[in-house]
Amino acid sequence: MPRHSVLAAVVLSLALSASLEAGAAECPYPKPVVLAGLNWESGMFTTEVLRYLLEKGYGCKTDVLPGNTLTMENALRQNDIQVIAEQWAGRSELWRKAEAAGEVFAVGEPVKGATEGWWVPDYLVKGEGAPAADLRSVTDLPRFKALFKDPEDRSKGRFYNCPTGWTCEGVNSQKLKAYGLEDSYVNFRTGTGPALDAAITSAIRQRQPILFYYWSPTPLMGRYQLVQLEEPPFDQKAWETLIDPKNPKPIGTRSLPAKISIGVSRELHEKAQPLVDAFARLEIPLPLFNGILARMAEQHADAAPMAIDFYRQHRDVWSNWVPKDVAQRIDDSLK
Repeated sequence: MPRHSVLAAVVLSLALSASLEAGAAECPYPKPVVLAGLNWESGMFTTEVLRYLLEKGYGCKTDVLPGNTLTMENALRQNDIQVIAEQWAGRSELWRKAEAAGEVFAVGEPVKGATEGWWVPDYLVKGEGAPAADLRSVTDLPRFKALFKDPEDRSKGRFYNCPTGWTCEGVNSQKLKAYGLEDSYVNFRTGTGPALDAAITSAIRQRQPILFYYWSPTPLMGRYQLVQLEEPPFDQKAWETLIDPKNPKPIGTRSLPAKISIGVSRELHEKAQPLVDAFARLEIPLPLFNGILARMAEQHADAAPMAIDFYRQHRDVWSNWVPKDVAQRIDDSLK
């Protein structure tokens, strides 16, 4: 090879190396970022959105640790994990104490307009011949226990609570006490979120009665016509009695107005400001979010490929979360 060609090749090689080095990202957090392995659709999707952002945009290594809500909140407090992608901040006593102590932080609001409550299908309360036309409020439920008859204890109705181990399970159990429903309703827990979905879907497809707790953003809420039962207006003091599972005399109230944040550990909050800044800006419009979740359910799709599709199709959304160099690295990863 002529000498000038060798020199040119060396120069080109050095230039390419410098270019790659300039484009490479060094993760702001010194260790792999461990995220909570959430087991409901919106949590699974947001977790994968964050993983892709961390890995492709910021050069971080990530991992996932599965567990129920309370276990994950305690793991975050101890920095055994660093991120909970969907944190209903203020819901549990553990979270409130850890946040007050500066051990965990609620960052941003990745989806606005979330809601939760007790629901029944609309065909039970609307239309000619509706079997529960007078059902409006939780205070009406004792009169309708026969309609929601529990198949194992036929003297009571069945209330479908959150799956065991979720924060909302404890709140709903306290609400059953507060509304005086323990004598008329069985506090039934499904083992998992998908099991709860299956029970609701089966009942609705057969136009059977069912009373259940549910929340949004979720595919199920957009798929069916549901009616939320009225509860007393939100009261902070009453809410304190609901989130304390040991309180013997809980007082009924609507749940704390929903705000979904990204939970981060103190160490990540202190050591990885660029990541915290991105989390603070992260937001997915609710209609888009619900649409993605509906496709996940209909296609039985895993969250990871749905997250990649999101990055491919909605640059107008995610590019607002990050600086231009981070956005460019994500763009390059999608080619």
